[in-house]
Amino acid sequence: MARTILFNKPFGVLSQFTDKANADSPRATLSDHIDLPGVYPAGRLDRDSEGLLLLTDDGRLQARIADPKHKTPKTYWAQVEGIPDEAALEALRRGVRLKDGPTRPAGVTRIDRPPALWDRDPPIRVRKSVPDSWLEITISEGRNRQVRRMTAHVGHPTLRLIRARIGHWHLGGLRPGEWRDA
Repeated sequence: MARTILFNKPFGVLSQFTDKANADSPRATLSDHIDLPGVYPAGRLDRDSEGLLLLTDDGRLQARIADPKHKTPKTYWAQVEGIPDEAALEALRRGVRLKDGPTRPAGVTRIDRPPALWDRDPPIRVRKSVPDSWLEITISEGRNRQVRRMTAHVGHPTLRLIRARIGHWHLGGLRPGEWRDA
């Protein structure tokens, strides 16, 4: 039977088990939190992003989640600089043109700060003269730093990014660094 792990990846942790590129001063990796042989990440989450990462020993499942052609929806909570107006939200919903081409349409909703959200270590930079707000964004592709590039494209850079859901899997009550079987 295949094993699937839900992991709440903390800020600053690489989505891999080793950091061979930085052998002199290794960065935090999955191996600092998970000691399970044979499971591998199904997709990636940037080092400076937080939240749900799936790990599995099922190669087919791993490919289905990670490959954009399967259009597995991924939902993020993005804390952005400023308060996007309806035109900015609609641009994200239609899809925006990035340097590597147009994005697929996204589901975008303005939300309150997600309930039971943990504090980030280190905290985001706060500018008293610039407000921030939260968006829930669902995409069905997974380009490098896509959500960050999309929000920046409409004039609202992402300050904090948390993946809350992949397909039918969700963070639930997992705290940063915690994992459980799906």
